[in-house]
Amino acid sequence: MKKAITTIVLLVSVLAGAQGKFEEGMGKAFQLWGEGKPDEASAMFERIASAEKNSWLPNYYVALVNTTSSFQSRDKERVSALLKKAQDALDIEFVKDPNNPEFLIMQAMIYTGWVAFDPQTYAMTYSSKVMELYTKAQVLDPTNPRAVFCKAEYEMGGAKYFGSDIKPMCAEVDRSIALFENFKPASPLHPKWGLDRALATQKECNKK
Repeated sequence: MKKAITTIVLLVSVLAGAQGKFEEGMGKAFQLWGEGKPDEASAMFERIASAEKNSWLPNYYVALVNTTSSFQSRDKERVSALLKKAQDALDIEFVKDPNNPEFLIMQAMIYTGWVAFDPQTYAMTYSSKVMELYTKAQVLDPTNPRAVFCKAEYEMGGAKYFGSDIKPMCAEVDRSIALFENFKPASPLHPKWGLDRALATQKECNKK
């Protein structure tokens, strides 16, 4: 599977009026990420995570930043380092809440990072796990648009590779977009990414 989420739309402006060092630090990290400085953003999220152990969000974004960065590299050492950092950060929070749908989605994305980098080596090991994680995330939270879209996108990559029909996946992409339209994150800092990629994928589907 060659395609994966490579861009994240982060609306930093919603944090403009936030109060407190935590919100301020998170806002700066998002800004760095938006400026195309993922390594610096990751480092700031890590510092926040070490200071704010009661919030899962900083480690979640360490995992997300590093995983999305891995999709943009073909250097084995860098990809391995990025995905290890992502996994280590996620593991810290996964122990506390193994049934958080966002963690399940994030774990599936980390596995996808390995598959995208080297399908021949990692597809057999991780593909079934990716599908299981997305399915479990949907069971735990049927309204989560990322669980629906990311599963459809992953299946679509496999279908294209084997020359199979992608219409069923396109229908799921449409369903995810409807879920995105109604999705309300718990706070401005909580995960809300994915709609831009879903809309781009929908355009690809409509060309078929």
